[in-house]
Amino acid sequence: MITTVVFDLDDTLYDEVDYCRSGFAAVAAVLSGHPNFPDRHKLYDAFWQQFTTGNHTTTFNEALKKLNIRYDDQLIRKMVTIYRQHHPTITLSAETKDVLELLRKKYTLALVTDGFLPAQELKVQALDIEKYFECIVYTEQLGREFWKPSPAGFEKITRTLRQNPENCVYVADNEQKDFIGPNKLGFHTIELTRPNRIHIQPAAKPEDKAGHVIGSLGQLPALLAGL
Repeated sequence: MITTVVFDLDDTLYDEVDYCRSGFAAVAAVLSGHPNFPDRHKLYDAFWQQFTTGNHTTTFNEALKKLNIRYDDQLIRKMVTIYRQHHPTITLSAETKDVLELLRKKYTLALVTDGFLPAQELKVQALDIEKYFECIVYTEQLGREFWKPSPAGFEKITRTLRQNPENCVYVADNEQKDFIGPNKLGFHTIELTRPNRIHIQPAAKPEDKAGHVIGSLGQLPALLAGL
């Protein structure tokens, strides 16, 4: 019997690309106030162009190069800090709200999320979702080595909520890393393939895949009822 539904955050409960847009806008707004920098719209467009062409690691470096702006490591670190510590403009869709409201009446809900702690906490606050979850695990608090695919976050969930893994379901988006840990522990796993999701790379091994796949959160309640 399913008693507990555990969610990922980014690209599961909302579109992560909206967070990226918000972060780029925050960085552009700060830099545009400095001498010799273009206006925020031009900066934002340069960041966004890099991101949409697949550069998700050196976005700021390459954007500044394209704009012929000299930079050093200190400036890049400043930009990354602004990005991670900004208060994001992100919201839950009506569908996500409806699903969470429905599921919390039937199941214990939890959240496991990777990422830099201030950023992840600010996302949770902006989405106003703490009220839905009996337990939230920020894997950064366990240590960077315990980010997914480590099972540590899921083990903490089962200990905290006193649940057996076979009674738990994990819902997430990233086939490369999200399901390795919970699969090993015996969770049921569900991949959510949101149309705008960022991570679309396939799992390295068949056993790393989710046991089920859905295209929208609206399909989740019926699937859970059948498990």
